[in-house]
Amino acid sequence: MTIFFSGHTFKYELEGIAKLFFPVIRFTHVYDKIVLPEEDYIITRLKHGKQNTYLWVSIRLGSKTAKMACKLSNATENYKKECERKLCVLLYKTLSKLVGGKPKWGVLTGIRPVATVQKLRKSGMRDEAIRSYLKEDYLVSDEKISLAFHTADNQQYILQMHTDKSYSLYISIPFCYSRCSYCSFVSHAINTPKSLEKVDEYLRLLCQEIAYTSQLAKELGLTLETIYIGGGTPTAITAEQLKMVTDAITENFDVFSAKEYTIEAGRADSITREKLEVIKQAGATRISVNPQTFNDNVLKTIGRKHTAQQAIDSYYLAKEVGFTNINMDFIAGLPSDTLESFQHSINQAIALAPTNITVHTLAIKRSSDLFDQLPDLKTDTTFLMNEYAQTTLMQAGYQPYYLYRQKNTVGNLENVGYSKKGYESLYNVYIMDEIQTILACGAGGATKLVGKGERPIERIFNFKYHFEYISQFDEILERKAEVKAFYEKQF
Repeated sequence: MTIFFSGHTFKYELEGIAKLFFPVIRFTHVYDKIVLPEEDYIITRLKHGKQNTYLWVSIRLGSKTAKMACKLSNATENYKKECERKLCVLLYKTLSKLVGGKPKWGVLTGIRPVATVQKLRKSGMRDEAIRSYLKEDYLVSDEKISLAFHTADNQQYILQMHTDKSYSLYISIPFCYSRCSYCSFVSHAINTPKSLEKVDEYLRLLCQEIAYTSQLAKELGLTLETIYIGGGTPTAITAEQLKMVTDAITENFDVFSAKEYTIEAGRADSITREKLEVIKQAGATRISVNPQTFNDNVLKTIGRKHTAQQAIDSYYLAKEVGFTNINMDFIAGLPSDTLESFQHSINQAIALAPTNITVHTLAIKRSSDLFDQLPDLKTDTTFLMNEYAQTTLMQAGYQPYYLYRQKNTVGNLENVGYSKKGYESLYNVYIMDEIQTILACGAGGATKLVGKGERPIERIFNFKYHFEYISQFDEILERKAEVKAFYEKQF
């Protein structure tokens, strides 16, 4: 499908709206010159007049066509932003008419809708006015507005806990036993002798980066608040290798003064008692055991090498080792899953009673194997799955405390972290609301530096892949020196 952008440069937002309706279609982009192709197309056009600006959207899908237009005074406050929003609304309404359905988040395409609520509250806008603004200007549904407000209320106390010089530490273990079909993470399957060759070298350098990062934090007088080890699947490496990483963290950071220490144990086929004991002895206070579904056929479809019972056994093993704060992840909309099957997974999770249950919506990312398979996306069923999860989990005492959205998510839906009271993950709130510095180590790690005042944010990216990380490690440390320059400017 071709998208034309005539008289404007609002590609990012308008393509985002198109993807709400066509998450797995590849778009061709054409600027200014409009020559209608034989294939389906979307035309977005902006033309300036003496007093008004005129905006059009015209669409052809097969034999169907539709168009909408509006005008905007050139004297409008926040003129450029309003032009963009108006075009997004026109495109949304025109596609709704042709394709059917109204994605529940409307034209609010950002990944942090809760942060929008928090920002508007901070500006002095009353809740009733915020609700009206989201509904009328951005076409957000009542149920999603309520979810955003509920989440904002539940995370409020966490937002007030951190200080300007506190930070979180993120460690990347970018390896898995195998790659799931939906996965878009920068991870490498270590399921052959050749793929294992670089793991030790990667971990050795990672420990060096951990030590270097610790030194920077100490020199700047920063206070460690949370630690998060993710991936990939951290437990894909051996217990000895995992201990090497956790020992490096303990040697360089005041681990036991941190308010939270999470390690993703992840997939059941990678979890052993020995690895869980390493995690426990390291001082971790929170882990994840992530089934994604309790349906064996769905697990096989997405490329998981374990059964639902193995996930349940891993959960009980973690409890036996002594973990009292455990998260379990599930995904709504997985290929071959049904509403009844998903409901069973949520009911089973509630029966197990972990402290956290996170419900993701399937996102079809370009870098995933699933993108090229062009799956049959059951948008209506996925919406019902999310609706069931929200209602049932909240009735069982789990409350939403962090929420984010991704591109190409089925039905333009969201990912929500639910927890029992007092078990909310600080790290998840901090990273989603972008209120705290995250110092990241490892391949694919993105250090996020948050300053004072209006909180300008700067990012320092590590190389994405472990082999790049190894071959260009010196540059990793050179980039990280920018942390010191940032804080010296801020403080």
